[in-house]
Amino acid sequence: MDRDTTNQSVAVASRENFEGKLQSLEEFIRASLNILEDSSLERSKLEEMQRATFNIFEDINDEEERLKGIHRATLNILEDFNTEKSMLEKTQRASMNILEDFEAEKEKVEVINQALSAEVAERKQVEEQLVRHTTKLAEVNKELEAFSYSVSHDLRAPLRSIGAFSQTLLEEAAQKLNAEEQEYLRRICAAAQQMGQLIDGLLDLSRLMRSALLIQPLDLSQLAQGIVKELQQAEPQRQVQFQIAPQLVAQGDPRLLLAVLQNLLSNAWKFSNKQPVAHIQFDASDENGKTVFFVRDDGVGFDMAYADKLFGAFQRLHGIKEFPGTGIGLATVQRIIHRHGGRIWAEAAIGKGATFHFTLNPERKS
Repeated sequence: MDRDTTNQSVAVASRENFEGKLQSLEEFIRASLNILEDSSLERSKLEEMQRATFNIFEDINDEEERLKGIHRATLNILEDFNTEKSMLEKTQRASMNILEDFEAEKEKVEVINQALSAEVAERKQVEEQLVRHTTKLAEVNKELEAFSYSVSHDLRAPLRSIGAFSQTLLEEAAQKLNAEEQEYLRRICAAAQQMGQLIDGLLDLSRLMRSALLIQPLDLSQLAQGIVKELQQAEPQRQVQFQIAPQLVAQGDPRLLLAVLQNLLSNAWKFSNKQPVAHIQFDASDENGKTVFFVRDDGVGFDMAYADKLFGAFQRLHGIKEFPGTGIGLATVQRIIHRHGGRIWAEAAIGKGATFHFTLNPERKS
């Protein structure tokens, strides 16, 4: 083989060898590129895994925070539960105490109910007795009224005879009688007249005490003015200055309170008759929110040591010759005032006049 052929063969072999190496290099490059591509993919995957891992860590942190929050909430719930438990225990103890108190109160109420039942039964018996007594009292009042009129009639007849015969004897036989005998007859006539007045007073008192009260508004000043006019007409020669306060109003029975004012003003008129110019006052004052009426005079007055006798029937602090009367007037006044739920009292001094105070309670309708 010639050199050219040999060189050509060597060249061909070298070229084939070079092409083989070049092909191997290309394959290596392609493999490297594939490896690089795979590496990029793996890197991307690793980055994604890293991001996912970071997200997982973030989620784990969030979850940890949530768990911590849940833990704190659980602790708060446990604390609230313990508080509620304590409150429930206190409520339970309070309920037990209430139940104990309720049982104690129940026992007290049962005792009270038993006492009330006994009281109701007793009150019922009292009411029944009161009804019986009221019925008997009504019967007694009727009998007393009949007896009073019977006594009045039986007493008046002999009194009229005594008075009439004594007066006739005094008039027709005066010439035959000496002065002492005539004085005896005059005393008999006066005693008969006084006895008649006593009977009238007792009957009036009895009627006043039995009659029902008729409570209504009254102008006491107007009633007093009418009484004053009658007194002045009866003794026009008397010099008496009256001071009647206007618009003295009250609640009461007009007939009975008229009798009160008649007695008090008539007494003031009678016991001030020794004064050249007498002064009589009817007025009212306020004492602790209570209206107190009063009749005042500047007459002879009386000793307060005997004031407790003033309102007794037939009680007199002055002689009948000096100041005539039956001794029933103030007893009548006191009973009327008491029926009106009020009270009456007097203040006086010998030679310095007297003042009679009285109150009224219109709510009382006995």
